[in-house]
Amino acid sequence: MTLTRSLKYRTMNVFHLPERVQMPRIVLFENIHASAREVFVAAGFDDVVTHAGALAGDALREALQGANAVGIRSRTHLDQALLADLPDLRAIGCFCIGTNQVDLEAAALRGIPVFNAPFSNTRSVAELVLGEAILLLRRIPEKNARVHEGFWDKTADGAYEARGKTLGIVGYGNIGSQVGILAESFGMRVIYHDIEAKLPLGNAHATSSLKKFLGQADVVTLHVPGGKDTANLIDAEAIAAMRPGSILINASRGTVVDIPALQRALKSGHLSGAAIDVFPTEPKSRDEALDSPLRGMHNVILTPHIGGSTQESQENIGREVAEKLKRFISSGTTKGAVNFPEISYHEQAGAARIIHIHQNVPGAMGALSNLMGEYGLNIVSQQLQTRGKIGYAITDVDGEATDQVIEGLRRHPITIRCDRV
Repeated sequence: MTLTRSLKYRTMNVFHLPERVQMPRIVLFENIHASAREVFVAAGFDDVVTHAGALAGDALREALQGANAVGIRSRTHLDQALLADLPDLRAIGCFCIGTNQVDLEAAALRGIPVFNAPFSNTRSVAELVLGEAILLLRRIPEKNARVHEGFWDKTADGAYEARGKTLGIVGYGNIGSQVGILAESFGMRVIYHDIEAKLPLGNAHATSSLKKFLGQADVVTLHVPGGKDTANLIDAEAIAAMRPGSILINASRGTVVDIPALQRALKSGHLSGAAIDVFPTEPKSRDEALDSPLRGMHNVILTPHIGGSTQESQENIGREVAEKLKRFISSGTTKGAVNFPEISYHEQAGAARIIHIHQNVPGAMGALSNLMGEYGLNIVSQQLQTRGKIGYAITDVDGEATDQVIEGLRRHPITIRCDRV
């Protein structure tokens, strides 16, 4: 008995892609920038369908029938049940930083890599944060409101320059580090706190204790991911540890800050101001009002989740994610996928390229190689990466990778998804 027939495989939901689509169908939601379509069309992918807003339920399911790739932003949700109804779907692009609107594990187990844009809106968010810090240090929101109300309050009480103040950054990643660089150009001292060791840029200094860190900063800005590990990271206790009269800025995730505790600290005067761009629960449309106890407070800047919403960032995001989807469809590369084994681009070496997503079990590659040999295919080049339950192999072969060969590979119990590119 050959190896391919004797292996004992674990049970897994197995999905087989239909015959390869020569012209992929790409569906984009939520007014994704035209730069994405430009990338697809330049690659010869002319079947691009766009929707100005988000869809849900049956409308979303219907819109995605036959789609090979989908592009979404934050309001379109792709859960396990929906993914199970989309047999043609090969890749998902989140044209934003966050990916919690997608069931990442369910996508991976169906052989669907998910891509995002972790870098393209970095500058836009950093500029907004620094601008808000300066406005709050100068009490501009309050002064602006008073002038609109008919008062001419020229006092300098409570108004300060940014120069010489300490900016504290919680989460020293792509955006946090960029905020620090910009802040230093204004003469601010920069400290940061991160759960991982990060190399400081410029003259920034790392701090190991969040409580001590909060007590040192005149302005605290948050740049951490969402999830249970950061839920209410800045709670009543953390706010109490902040320097009296300091400022809090959150342009990360809405669940990171205890909003009622923040409101109390602002009302009592313990904090002099805050700027909030993200909220635990956000309106679903522009006509719905934000439900927050912070509304109406003159020392608070409230913005509608627009940290990365500039023309430049949206154009960059459109191009970045579209390029990742294009490369996966064209060559199988998964570099930058957030839920999938990552394989970088390399030139095709053989007559055909086969991508094979399989259960990550002992003997998997041997089984795949034996199967290819049985079909008369000679392996010229092969790359393999694994992640959790998933193994992903890109194999360049000499020989004819016919529909019969691909279907034979798909039928093997180890296979989750198999296709030619």
